[in-house]
Amino acid sequence: MKSLKLAAIIENLDRFISFVHTCSEECGFEGKRAMEIELAAEEALVNIFNYAYPDGEGQVEMQCALNDGKKFVIEIHDRGIPFDTLSRPDPDTTADIGDREIGGLGIYFIKKVADEVRYSRNDDTNILTIIFMA
Repeated sequence: MKSLKLAAIIENLDRFISFVHTCSEECGFEGKRAMEIELAAEEALVNIFNYAYPDGEGQVEMQCALNDGKKFVIEIHDRGIPFDTLSRPDPDTTADIGDREIGGLGIYFIKKVADEVRYSRNDDTNILTIIFMA
């Protein structure tokens, strides 16, 4: 398992996405699937950067691994405010744009492109696990 831990600030987004790109490439992902992995990671990270630490700066750690030779797993850890991203209902994508609730599309996107998404809170740490099948 490879790991990268940096301050949870938007200026570090490119370093995290480069890390995910390298890990997914090493695990044999390319093309559209690699792009989906990177975009899902970006959506999750931007949410953390914007909302996890309202009272100041914190850290975010990303871990990547290939499990069972077929599951590319991204785990994102932060010690920000508890927030189960999966508890939000999916947005109504059929509603007129003016009638839609603000937010939630990034999480919805992650759930659509990943094969599995899990959230847990352990020892004051949010853990978002995003799984892509090879």
